[in-house]
Amino acid sequence: MKSQAAPNQEDYKLKDTKPHLGERWPYGGIRGGGGWISSERATSTYDLVEQMFYLYVRVVKAKDLPTNPVTGVCDPYVGVKLGNYKGKTQHFEKKTNPEWNQVFAFSKEKIQASILEVYVKDKAMVARDDYVGKVVFDMNEVPTRVPPDSPLAPQWYRLEDRQGDTKVRGEVMLAVWMGTQADEAFPEAWHSDAASVHGEGVFSIRSKVYVSPKLWYLRVNVIEAQDVQPHDRSQPPQAYVKAHVGNQTLKTKICPTRTANPMWNEDLMFVAAEPFEEHLVLTVENKVSAAKDEKVGKISLPLTIFERRLDHRAVHSRWFNLEKFGFGALEGDKRHELKFSTRVHLRVCLEGAYHVLDESTLYISDVRPTARELWKQPIGILEVGILSAQGLLPMKNKDGKATTDAYCVAKYGQKWVRTRTIIESFNPKWNEQYTWEVYDPCTVITLGVFDNCHLGGNEKPTSGSGGKNDSRIGKVRIRLSTLEMDRIYTNSYPLLVLQPSGLKKMGELQLAVRFTCLSLANIIYLYGHPLLPKMHYLHPFTVNQLDSLRYQAMNIVAVRLGRAEPQLRKEVVEYMLDVDSHMWSMRRSKANFFRIVSLFSGLISMSRWLGEVRHWKNPITTVLVHFLFFLLICYPELILPTIFLYMFLIGLWNFRFRPRHPPHMDTKLSWAEAVHPDEMDEEFDTFPTSKAQDVVRMRYDRLRSVAGRIQTVVGDIATQGERFQAVLSWRDPRASSLFVFLCLIAAVVLYVTPFKLIALVAGMVWLRHPRFRSKLPSVPSNFFRRLPSRADSML
Repeated sequence: MKSQAAPNQEDYKLKDTKPHLGERWPYGGIRGGGGWISSERATSTYDLVEQMFYLYVRVVKAKDLPTNPVTGVCDPYVGVKLGNYKGKTQHFEKKTNPEWNQVFAFSKEKIQASILEVYVKDKAMVARDDYVGKVVFDMNEVPTRVPPDSPLAPQWYRLEDRQGDTKVRGEVMLAVWMGTQADEAFPEAWHSDAASVHGEGVFSIRSKVYVSPKLWYLRVNVIEAQDVQPHDRSQPPQAYVKAHVGNQTLKTKICPTRTANPMWNEDLMFVAAEPFEEHLVLTVENKVSAAKDEKVGKISLPLTIFERRLDHRAVHSRWFNLEKFGFGALEGDKRHELKFSTRVHLRVCLEGAYHVLDESTLYISDVRPTARELWKQPIGILEVGILSAQGLLPMKNKDGKATTDAYCVAKYGQKWVRTRTIIESFNPKWNEQYTWEVYDPCTVITLGVFDNCHLGGNEKPTSGSGGKNDSRIGKVRIRLSTLEMDRIYTNSYPLLVLQPSGLKKMGELQLAVRFTCLSLANIIYLYGHPLLPKMHYLHPFTVNQLDSLRYQAMNIVAVRLGRAEPQLRKEVVEYMLDVDSHMWSMRRSKANFFRIVSLFSGLISMSRWLGEVRHWKNPITTVLVHFLFFLLICYPELILPTIFLYMFLIGLWNFRFRPRHPPHMDTKLSWAEAVHPDEMDEEFDTFPTSKAQDVVRMRYDRLRSVAGRIQTVVGDIATQGERFQAVLSWRDPRASSLFVFLCLIAAVVLYVTPFKLIALVAGMVWLRHPRFRSKLPSVPSNFFRRLPSRADSML
């Protein structure tokens, strides 16, 4: 365990690393030859990771195996033994010609034996398994396969007895070779470093690539209904429509008039995912009283019948007959059924020209519309090598020992990747490389590290980590627009997690990232176009609609990815998509406030400098400003060129100090280092709250205090704006008449006086020496502060 003392600020910063990237191959297998050779290929599919060598053993099948003389059958399985590592296939009952087609992978770093033994045994129910035969390989003779060579062809080998002296009956088909993690057999292979995982846990440690479901916005325009008949026909109905798609429920406003033919003309927006499993279920309901609604009719429509719209053209509307609610349960009820049916007028379509937002627009990773027909060509390739993690903290106790079983998840666009789980290691090495097509450079890739808590062992979580869920170890975001093109970034990112106890560094994640440009012209073209598809601007959603739709989209993505094998668990997807980023946090509020303050720091510095010029703090600077001012007054056509030339020179000057690293999580910017423990506890509170009443009361009072200060600032801003309005509103007749008279005089003076002279006099007055200044406020300031506002009209 690491010390719990506060870490140095340097521990939270990005660090440069120098890993040995690229493919390098030894001569003659694991023990043969000497030296290394570099790959001759110009580009490599695995050139952003460190090479990890593995001994692969593919067990294909066996034939002509002998049967047990007692039982007369053979229940064979194959075992692979290399030193202290043993792996075995599943056993087949009553088969003398079984097929397994299973691959075993042994890490070269941990190989100490010089002999590989592959043996076949007959599984016995009670006694020891019967030994059928074996095949032995000398590690010095194992060939090396260099991708992109074709897979090594398996061969038949005759079995030998236990001593290896004589051949016995039976043959086994095997292929043995030395390769790397770039081998096609690597993802599905049984790994020697995960030999302790059994049962269902085996599936949860493999590396996988996932694809997000294709999401559509479903627009349901409820126009009107006809012949809405309530159960009580003594008074007309006051109807509304309720719509369901899966777990999403929306309803129209109640028709303001009581009528059997109500009209609404409202849009209801839903999120749907292909393949469309849910139906659109509509019910027309009558508002009988404030506490009672009655269902009048219902209809269930499959989403596949609706039109897919790729632009803003109008969609044809259709009438749908509703099923009468309450009829059909009993045969005798049909005699009461009316001869006509309630029907509803709808305009429904699947919107293909929008991008369905399932993540925050602040760190969006994909901006393409739903319809593939509207996609543009990719402008680049993003390659990420997930190398390793260093110094991870223990996340759980397994059999009395603190341990961590870490895996990494990366999300960009519709493609999610999950590395294999490295068992019981605080310094796991994945060395897996993944590639994404890039359609817009102003996007963000998110990577998260998690502890696998579903390996089927005797695991108990440590304090601060969840037992049933995969625990968060940390997250990294990289914005592609901050990367130089065709450059390889090799950095170690701090894995920082906010916990109720405060900020905690969980370790470091080492990555290699490269953004390759396919078309510089297309990238420049994109910078002048909207980030999202044009429908987001032609027919935008409201803020409330966007928040609701994003939440529904995240839920759908989490459910669909949770069905995969191995599943990408819901807590992982929610953490990667920042599902709780909209929740209240005092820490975030402070951080955002100081972000705003920092934005105005440049203006504040400029005003201070101008104040020093006005007060002649540095006479030489003030004289130079006077000279520049006279020059611009005499040659006003130089004003704009001077401004743009100044910005150009500032840009060139700042180029020397440009960032050399991608951005990373900033603890100071996030206001995470000095946060109060109670504020952190409040951030992790559930919604609605689960805290005691006195704690909630204290936090409510604190929130009222903060809101009171905000209220005062907003009121002051409103007051200043209302004073501007009051100048010509004659609320103060003397002030308005005085201002109007001065405006007349100013119009005459400005008309007869050259503008250069006006500007020169105004500038000289503003830059006059402090000896000619008064410490009292200026006349215009005094006049403005005396103007009335509407604050005196507020209760």
